[in-house]
Amino acid sequence: MRYQQQIVFLIALFIFPSIVTADAPEGYPFVSFDQAMAQSQKESKLLFVYFGRYGCGYCEKTNRESFIDPEVKQRYSEHYALAYVDAESGKRLRLPSGERITERDLGTRYNALVTPVFTFLNPGGELVYRMVGVQRIEDLIDADDKIQAALAKSGKQ
Repeated sequence: MRYQQQIVFLIALFIFPSIVTADAPEGYPFVSFDQAMAQSQKESKLLFVYFGRYGCGYCEKTNRESFIDPEVKQRYSEHYALAYVDAESGKRLRLPSGERITERDLGTRYNALVTPVFTFLNPGGELVYRMVGVQRIEDLIDADDKIQAALAKSGKQ
């Protein structure tokens, strides 16, 4: 019996680390889409939406390798209203317009059919910039640089 318990334990040890969860990166002020949209409109900030899903290894890789960077954390926390959306969730949201929608439907609306997808939206919800797949620290910083430069050029910063 003890031998069987050891085998089960070893199997579990190898299986469970491969099960990946991918939530919003820790230490960031990510909130639900509807809350972030309201914040974006109130503060006249762009909205950064992270579309992920449970079990997304690429999401976890980006969290672990890129969102851990202090400069990325500082820039994104300061410059954007941050939203995390589980692109497969049936969780219901109420948009500032009053519309009721699920996170899954929102993912479809913003073409987040694979994850991760990172979108930058204006306070009205219109797409400004989009990145798909694993993002490196350099990719996130470069995207912020481009967006901040465009905002400065348009006088909206």
